[in-house]
Amino acid sequence: MKLSASTSSPITLPRPAVPSVAGRTTRALGTFCSVLVTVPGVLDAAQLLLNDQIAAIDLACSRFRPDSELSALNKSGGARTTVSPLFAGALAAALRAAEITDGDVDPTCGGSLLQLGYDKDFAHLATDTSALVEPPVPAAGWECVEFNAARLSVRIPRGVVLDLGATAKAFAADLAANAIFEQIGCGVLVNLGGDIAVAGPPPEGGWRIGVDDATGIGGSAEQQCVAVEAGGVATSCPAVRTWRRGEQDLHHILVPATGRPAEIYWSSVSVAAATCFDANTASTASIIRGHSALRWLHALGLPARLTRRGGDVLTTGGWPQ
Repeated sequence: MKLSASTSSPITLPRPAVPSVAGRTTRALGTFCSVLVTVPGVLDAAQLLLNDQIAAIDLACSRFRPDSELSALNKSGGARTTVSPLFAGALAAALRAAEITDGDVDPTCGGSLLQLGYDKDFAHLATDTSALVEPPVPAAGWECVEFNAARLSVRIPRGVVLDLGATAKAFAADLAANAIFEQIGCGVLVNLGGDIAVAGPPPEGGWRIGVDDATGIGGSAEQQCVAVEAGGVATSCPAVRTWRRGEQDLHHILVPATGRPAEIYWSSVSVAAATCFDANTASTASIIRGHSALRWLHALGLPARLTRRGGDVLTTGGWPQ
């Protein structure tokens, strides 16, 4: 099992307007949420489908909603729990991410995040800057999750806390893009906070995506613009979710073996792959792997752009210079 490269690599493009494309940006899942379609007249219908997908994934996978399936599982006390097909799909994806990254992207990091003070929705973390009194704790390890996909049942050991934040947005982006294409029939791009999935026929010249070295997918005038026709693109940036506790500056991408935030060797990593989920898994693991990520991505044949903290940019796998 491995990460899958897209059938087409990004190409460098200028940034002209694309008049045949209509789009809209809202807020969801604690970040921005954009949908673009190649038939402007179906934008409202596409937005409704996206809203439905986001609402469903939030109810299934949010660690901060007491009524979510994830919260119920984390409170199950070691009992086997029946889950919905949607949650089962999200969990299967998270476990796949752990397996293909040798545990770098691990859904059992929930307890580690709690120990670092990430115990509430990110928008409210700044309200508590007190010093942490307990040391970081390693992740329990993804292999402790007992998951029966056929029976839609899960058991985690008592005290283990799952967190699907590393993979659920990308999983949702793929689901939403495919649902919009299948139900409406137009080309579509879904962008959930920098996790981008495309489906259906692209606009002429491909979907134009700006990659910002400082903050990932964004609106900086200094960003590179590439075009993709299929698959997904994801950018991981430690600086996107940071908080401070006492004298410690923390971010959300953890090394499971230590429970500590990864050392920031790359300020951002953007990857293109066959799906947004695979692109996101690779970009997240690359932040954790640090200097060895470039060699790893090259071996996988994944197009990627990696930016060092000092601003140097390296590319691999056919990503344009």
